Amino acid sequence: MKLVSAVIKPFKLDDVRESLSEIGVQGVTVTEVKGFGRQKGHTELYRGAEYVVDFLPKVKIDVAIDDGILDQVLEAITKAAQTGKIGDGKIFVFNLEQAIRIRTGETGTEAL
Repeated sequence: MKLVSAVIKPFKLDDVRESLSEIGVQGVTVTEVKGFGRQKGHTELYRGAEYVVDFLPKVKIDVAIDDGILDQVLEAITKAAQTGKIGDGKIFVFNLEQAIRIRTGETGTEAL
């Protein structure tokens, strides 16, 4: 099993969710996060004062999947989240040792 964690632009969330649904991914956890990479933030003007926004709003998507669909999930997220501009985000893949469905006690891939 794998845990795929993707940090994307907020307005791309619906596109990514639809893309994952099309390939059969059922469960997704979404978290609103802030951060920066090469994008570095930007300056804004508020009531005549200029200030720096260091951390930009992003959305983090976590998906627990079976190893067999990893390539499909990575491709779906990449295609749906890509704008071609700086700040599109990153995808991280982790090994997932155990998963347990609390309601039924199912473990492993059955719990996904």
